[in-house]
Amino acid sequence: MPVLAKICGIRDDDALVAAVNHGAAYIGLVFFPPSPRSLTPAEAAELVDGLPEDVKKVGLFVDPTDDQLAEALAHVRLDLVQLHGSETPARVEQIRQDWGVPVAKAVGIADAADLTAAEAFADVADMLLFDAKPPAGADRPGGHGAAFPWPLMRDWKRPDVPWMLAGGLTPETVAEAVRQSGAAMVDVSSGVERERGVKDPELIRRFLEACDRA
Repeated sequence: MPVLAKICGIRDDDALVAAVNHGAAYIGLVFFPPSPRSLTPAEAAELVDGLPEDVKKVGLFVDPTDDQLAEALAHVRLDLVQLHGSETPARVEQIRQDWGVPVAKAVGIADAADLTAAEAFADVADMLLFDAKPPAGADRPGGHGAAFPWPLMRDWKRPDVPWMLAGGLTPETVAEAVRQSGAAMVDVSSGVERERGVKDPELIRRFLEACDRA
């Protein structure tokens, strides 16, 4: 069965067309200004106008305020809100209830203790995203291209909660990452860029074809 893929941090039409034409299940829109992949809600709305309904729109936020969520959701009908900051389980649940939108919580993983800690979100998030912990001093929580030991995911104790694997994925590594982790869904950002923040349509094609074969 093909592995479902999310192409995160899309900012231009060429990258979006490549993601859609080659079978991405999700596209990620970054609403976090420190990121080189960030968009304004108005820019995001223009970009995804006409996007096929079977391609899900994910909005990435880092410790968002209610006002930031309101602005983004007023412009774009998101299928999933991805929280990539220090949000607590209570905040995850509050956003789900207040905004009526499914929520994914990203969790940084370096070792088995981090995986155990992630269980606190299993009953409040609709999906989890397991990413490598950012390097010390990083100015953003993801998109660094770092990986964590993928076999750790074999010890995840909540198979009832959908999850995505992220961190260090490229067209060359994704099949092995899936084999080691057992992931059914993967998320890529920097691994399909020709330079920081700039997606490469050819790398997107190769990544999604690798997912089909994984």
